[in-house]
Amino acid sequence: MKKILIALAATLFAVSCGVQANPDDVKKELAKKFPDLKTERITKTTYGGLFEVFTGTEIFYTDEKATFVVTGNLIDTSTRANISEARIGKLTAIKFDDLPFANAIKIVRGDGSRRIAIFEDPLCGFCKKFEAEINTLNNVTAYTFLYPILAQDSHVKSKAIWCAPDKITAWQDWMLRDKPPASPAPEACAAPLAENVALGQKMRVNGTPVTFFEDGERITGALPLATFEAKLASLARPDRASATAPAKVPASPSPAALKK
Repeated sequence: MKKILIALAATLFAVSCGVQANPDDVKKELAKKFPDLKTERITKTTYGGLFEVFTGTEIFYTDEKATFVVTGNLIDTSTRANISEARIGKLTAIKFDDLPFANAIKIVRGDGSRRIAIFEDPLCGFCKKFEAEINTLNNVTAYTFLYPILAQDSHVKSKAIWCAPDKITAWQDWMLRDKPPASPAPEACAAPLAENVALGQKMRVNGTPVTFFEDGERITGALPLATFEAKLASLARPDRASATAPAKVPASPSPAALKK
């Protein structure tokens, strides 16, 4: 009898080990139910046996048999941390210094020690609101990549801004004061708009504004200024400074003052 119990225990142990799903198993189950789904990475989480499925710019969760799908943010109740948001930031991170900064409008405030890169469409209402907010930040170098994806007029205005004698003034006049840029003469300049769109698509920038920080992580949307400042502060290094700054711009007035 003892031998039978030992054999049974060994069998149950082997079965239990054998049925433990791994990411490849989950991927196969998802492929059966969602043949068109392109999964890039599947990871076992430490939350209730869930598997995290990364599809490019989004994350969802499922079980080992893909019997259900959960979308939305996973929140750790002990820390109140948004696990999903943090993971997306990590999984979609880029190499900041590999960005083609020559194709961006560079605005330096203060010592310019904190660098960001922003993809913005000039017709994006959220971008205008966001621009008014970040223009109150100090000690920042902002590289703005004109990203005309909303309408044909996005391209027209982007080219007019890029081809203006003073790109910074033309950009801020439009975004902060609703003053349209002057139309450039035909073939006035070669604006890198197609390059910016191709770059954004490669990096899966599907909307605007999208901000990239020096650690390569991104934040999508117009964040509250306090959240944005906290992110910059978390990346601060005392030895970081902007050695070159073609145009230093004083801190802008508050959004309310701009309307006067």
